[in-house]
Amino acid sequence: MSFQPVIVGSGLVGWQFLKATQDTQRQVFEKSADLVRDTDYFKENIGQIKTAEDLVSDRRLLRVALGAFGLQDDINNKFFIRKILEEGGADPQSLANKLSDDRYGAIASAFAFDSPVGARTQLSYFGDEIVAKYREQSFEVAVGDQDDSLRLALNFQRSLPELAEGSGGNDTKWFKVMGTTALRTVFETAMGLPSGFGQLDIDQQLEVFRDKAQSRFGVTEVSELADPEVMEKVVQTYLLQTQVQDFSQSSAGLVALSLLQSIPRTSLLG
Repeated sequence: MSFQPVIVGSGLVGWQFLKATQDTQRQVFEKSADLVRDTDYFKENIGQIKTAEDLVSDRRLLRVALGAFGLQDDINNKFFIRKILEEGGADPQSLANKLSDDRYGAIASAFAFDSPVGARTQLSYFGDEIVAKYREQSFEVAVGDQDDSLRLALNFQRSLPELAEGSGGNDTKWFKVMGTTALRTVFETAMGLPSGFGQLDIDQQLEVFRDKAQSRFGVTEVSELADPEVMEKVVQTYLLQTQVQDFSQSSAGLVALSLLQSIPRTSLLG
């Protein structure tokens, strides 16, 4: 059985423990037999892959490739993934660039099967590059198997700086945040936004995100939000809000149970 990360407590308690032990836990996790087999196979064989068809035809390679970008749930969507990879990320009109989820653009650009000089799979360091991403993503997934809010917190601290360093202006980066489910969940929860918020006009959503970022965290630029201290504040607020929501739901359930138990048995039976 693969090593599972140790999570002690939930919310902020769980987060502080995870941060304190993360480096050691990652080292142990990355030595687990299943992970080592998959990553070794990928590094040994990815250099033979020259087309998108080659990749989707090898399920073991595809599993690592997709997992490196958090797209492991697409493992059976071979036609869709093949089209994403074949069209690549260079053409603004490619399928990957038309999707709101930036992960598809990232994987298309990383493999570059559309490049006239050949796919990046032929680069000597490509296997190590993808394997490093896969290990990181796999650890987050393993954490999420025990506590999904901690998975989202880890994902937030990894992916927000990557997004902030990317191309485009501040509004464009905010739109990317809104189009990335994991990041959006953290921000919406930390900002206390209602469940129906996503139904608003996209420009209205942008305005609210900027206003809330200013009022709660003192910044409006995505690049400023990627500052480690600000990110930690966002994560802690997110986890506190998550705990409050969980407590409210459990309290409501206890109240309902208490009310049912207080009803005389004769009134229930007629």
